[in-house]
Amino acid sequence: MTEHTTIAVAMSGGVDSSTAAAILAHSGVSVVGLTLHLWDQTRLAGKHGIPDAPKAGRCCSLDDVHDARRVAEDLGIPYYVVNQEERFERDVVRPFVDEYLAGRTPIPCSLCNNHLKFDQLLKTARSIGAERIATGHYAVNEYDERRGRWILKRPKDLAKDQTYFLFGLTQEQLSRTLFPLGHMTKPEVREAARQHGLRLAEKPDSQEICFIPGGDYKQFLTAYLEEQGEPMPKTAGELVASNGEVIGRHEGISNFTVGQRKGLGVASPSPLYVLNIDPESHRVTVGADAELATRTLRARRLNWISIAELKAPMRVRAKIRHRHEPAWATLAPAGADECVATFDEPQRAVTPGQSAVFYDGDEVVGGGGIA
Repeated sequence: MTEHTTIAVAMSGGVDSSTAAAILAHSGVSVVGLTLHLWDQTRLAGKHGIPDAPKAGRCCSLDDVHDARRVAEDLGIPYYVVNQEERFERDVVRPFVDEYLAGRTPIPCSLCNNHLKFDQLLKTARSIGAERIATGHYAVNEYDERRGRWILKRPKDLAKDQTYFLFGLTQEQLSRTLFPLGHMTKPEVREAARQHGLRLAEKPDSQEICFIPGGDYKQFLTAYLEEQGEPMPKTAGELVASNGEVIGRHEGISNFTVGQRKGLGVASPSPLYVLNIDPESHRVTVGADAELATRTLRARRLNWISIAELKAPMRVRAKIRHRHEPAWATLAPAGADECVATFDEPQRAVTPGQSAVFYDGDEVVGGGGIA
């Protein structure tokens, strides 16, 4: 990069993206700050138990926008807020709602990254003359000349690794994206923030999904559907044991996720967990913790990064949740835009709707949605 290069930095108002902006601004390149405004935090407030006032610690709040603007002012860089509420609702919120109502457990952060954030940031960057974008994600992005591909790698700070949420990035998006924090630990990032004089160097990380206060999906689904004038789908059905015995009834499949223990509504001398949710029959199957283990998963809507396509079986480590330790598996093609991962050891609670991300060492091979 040269001093004439312009980088558009995605600024969320947190310490990570602010430090990324500061590092680039002090490196001699031209930096522009961009914030995507995605959700009205007052929307649905007070309905069905949702708090009247937005809670601190939620991503993309108005306070975060104010913080991002102050950082841009301190750094002396241009700053713009881009309203993407309509698209966010269409591409992230509505699919999230539909998936939950169908008995699956989606990941809104992956939906947002894959279908909105990077796509819109790059479009906006082009419109203001920026060649690339940069974010505060903990990931490493490198070009491999031998393979002729951009490679996404796990960062130095594995405890902050965010590659699980970035598996959907295309080669075009990776070629124009920088991750300035990829070779830093979180303590190093906070120290860099202090050295650059950022007032939010000690700001806590956001913990909540931006449009779901308190993480209560049931409250959100009820309030959102009511706002839209839509009735809650009637998906009440039988609660059955793994042997097929009916042991109770439930009020709707959207109240459950695979691996769930609490709130099953049935008494048992030993703990019961959700094993399976059938969206057709509305049956929810429960059983012992040991019955959650499985050796295989099928992934769909695939995106490959370190390889152009999966032509033959491949040894990988597969990650089925953000906090899941990647486990050894053999990956094999299984038809158009699908693959099957067979684990060396059974894995607990493989959950439809979540993502499966595959690794070769520190490299992200690719990933897809668990069927």
